[in-house]
Amino acid sequence: MKLPRSIAGWTIAVFGVLALVMGAVGLLWPEAQLRMLGFEVPATRTVGDHTGTFLLASSMAAFNMGVYYLLATVTEWRVFYRFTVVFRLVTFTVFTIAVLADIAPDRFFGVAAWEGLGAVATAIGLRLDARRGIPAGGVGSSEGAGTAVVAEEGTGPTGAAPADAVR
Repeated sequence: MKLPRSIAGWTIAVFGVLALVMGAVGLLWPEAQLRMLGFEVPATRTVGDHTGTFLLASSMAAFNMGVYYLLATVTEWRVFYRFTVVFRLVTFTVFTIAVLADIAPDRFFGVAAWEGLGAVATAIGLRLDARRGIPAGGVGSSEGAGTAVVAEEGTGPTGAAPADAVR
């Protein structure tokens, strides 16, 4: 796998690796995952307790999300980076409210903090990358230079057809 080519890319890569690892832990050792998050692990489960099923589903989602984040890192998909900032802040808000409303244990605030700090780190990385001249949009080329998406007529390379003429 290629290493990230930008500051924001590193923040996305770190989150991707951790999501992948935590998803794998939840799949392979669900009790450890529950303890890490501050949830009780009873010796036996009662009929109708679907904690294991829910943990399986969320762990698989986390594992897949880790793969998506790493794919975004390899391709330097900066639009995805910006998208994650917004939705990780939403996740921070929802998880914080869950802790404050006693829906989740206090230790779960660590997950909320991780999401919020990750969003801020990626936002800062995007800003610093912009100052360094790394293109803000599009998918990076294999050489490491980002390719900008043609947004309107006349902004493409010399001799290129207008965006709406190619159909």
